[in-house]
Amino acid sequence: MRTATLFGAGVAAALAYGSANAAEVTRSIDIAAPAKKVWTTASPDFCGIGTFHPAIEKCVLADGGKTRTLSLKGGGTIVEKRLSWSAKTRSYSYAIVESPLPVADYTSTFTVKADGKKGSTVLWTSTFTPKGASEADAKKAIDGIYSSGLDALKAKL
Repeated sequence: MRTATLFGAGVAAALAYGSANAAEVTRSIDIAAPAKKVWTTASPDFCGIGTFHPAIEKCVLADGGKTRTLSLKGGGTIVEKRLSWSAKTRSYSYAIVESPLPVADYTSTFTVKADGKKGSTVLWTSTFTPKGASEADAKKAIDGIYSSGLDALKAKL
């Protein structure tokens, strides 16, 4: 019993250490379009990202729409699993399953909110553990993905 308790405490400490060292990236953009229109443009389904993000050549849904495979321009693929989806709150969360990005344990949320002035704010946020790169370089990679995607979404609307 004591061994199991010590093992459990060690696992809990390791998980706490890992989560305390998770990196975070948050990027937002204001768009002069109603939140409903922004949501419908960006997220008609889990592959909506493929309609506006300049790095994505093709998006293919699988597993009843719960998994997307993003084919990147210039080569490479990212496989992501949808964790939650709410058209009511205009928000979804997902996790990276496979990727060439320098991250592990990556989860992200994409949200569209009305700003009260007939416009909207899009918020894209994530937590992850850097993998094969410094935390600064991993954050820079994710921030670049978010920035280019949000800028392209704004230009499309």
